[in-house]
Amino acid sequence: MTNLVNSWVGYLSLLLFFIGYVLIIFEEKLHLKKSKPIVLVSCLMWLCIGVYEAMHGVGLAATTTYSLREDSTIFYEVRHGGGTHEFIEHLIAEIGGLFFFLLVAMTYINTLTSLNVFQAIRAKLLSRGMGFKSLFWVTGGLTFIISPFADNLTSAMLMSTVALAVSGGNKKFIVPAFVNIVVAANAGGAWSPFGDITTLMVWMEGKVETLKFLYLVLPSLVNWLIPAFVMSLWIPKGKPECDKETVALKPGAKRTIFFGVLTILLGVSFHQFLHLPPFMGMMLGMGFLMFVSYYMRQWGEEKFLKKNLGSEKERRDLSSYDFFKKVEQVEFDTLLFFFGVLTAVGALQYMGHLALIGNAFYGILGHTYANVAIGLVSAVGDNIPLMYAVLKMDMEMGLDQWLLITLTTGVGGSLLSIGSAAGVAVMGVNREHYTFMSHIKWAPIIALGYAGSIVTWWLVTKFLM
Repeated sequence: MTNLVNSWVGYLSLLLFFIGYVLIIFEEKLHLKKSKPIVLVSCLMWLCIGVYEAMHGVGLAATTTYSLREDSTIFYEVRHGGGTHEFIEHLIAEIGGLFFFLLVAMTYINTLTSLNVFQAIRAKLLSRGMGFKSLFWVTGGLTFIISPFADNLTSAMLMSTVALAVSGGNKKFIVPAFVNIVVAANAGGAWSPFGDITTLMVWMEGKVETLKFLYLVLPSLVNWLIPAFVMSLWIPKGKPECDKETVALKPGAKRTIFFGVLTILLGVSFHQFLHLPPFMGMMLGMGFLMFVSYYMRQWGEEKFLKKNLGSEKERRDLSSYDFFKKVEQVEFDTLLFFFGVLTAVGALQYMGHLALIGNAFYGILGHTYANVAIGLVSAVGDNIPLMYAVLKMDMEMGLDQWLLITLTTGVGGSLLSIGSAAGVAVMGVNREHYTFMSHIKWAPIIALGYAGSIVTWWLVTKFLM
């Protein structure tokens, strides 16, 4: 088999990937959705591979051993069965499973939002009349609790909106509160298969079983509590002045919450007990949501409209239970970005770049130091391609190391505001006060939490596993 790494297609693909990655990093500056460059780049990479193989008439062998140079001591293997077509079919099967899993989760979140579930939580906090310090801890704590189930992005957006609403425009509260929320969202998402896309990928690959994620609860908690405690010392005293509001849950909210929890349990059960792809359990839950929406649209709202609104109009004209409207509201930029990243990384895997980098990087540093370093890199680059690359390097690591890389890629992004989806989203909530520079001032404190979580991981894996 021809060595694609040292060919023109190998070098050109790396250049394309680098260009796409730079455009992703500067998404906010360029006002260019992150999915656009990576989808284009990923498909161009495969186009180059196809052209190269058509020109040279080569296919992919089952196992090929390369060396970086003739006199190099670094060897790496590319293991695939079949050719390019079969490789892409296997790749798209992986992407499709994750795509549908996320589609269901996002649809449920959109539905719960439309039924005032998250708004009711916000109103409840506003009505408590808490001081700044109490609000700092409550918003951070709720973010840590919600993110394992509603994902880190959703929880960060929800709680940052709450924090801004009760801030009274006080910058000394807004900045540390927002930083606290970002750290809590990423830390909370790191100990659950559903808290982040990276944890979901690790779980679906079978590297860490469902209950084994609980080993990361203490490290994740330490990762949040250390910077939260230090930042709380700078929170101003007093209470904010804000208008109280009352938000009622819409009809069907409790049903949707029930089926949302059931859907998560189905996804876990399909994977854990039936040994079926978890997205099938999620899609079953999607079917339940479709019929719940149908019931509410046809009959469920009639009594509510007449009793509470005095409406005698045709209920279908007033209905808010259009299931497909919730699907339309799904963040397809995220899903297409997900497709582009995994497709591009798949191309690097096919050509042998990942095997080379993995053997060199992990061979020199060792598993622990390499996994810690990858977590730090995730603060600059997106953690999704980093985690997917590690998974495709096919490293022989024990459960303790898979837990470590899951932890570090999950919480490492908290070091910078652009290092995680939660941070980027929260920057959009209040650009006036919460910026890249305002966040980076707290980076040394966040780094203490990062170091503390790694020490806690070591203690947990040494004495509890």
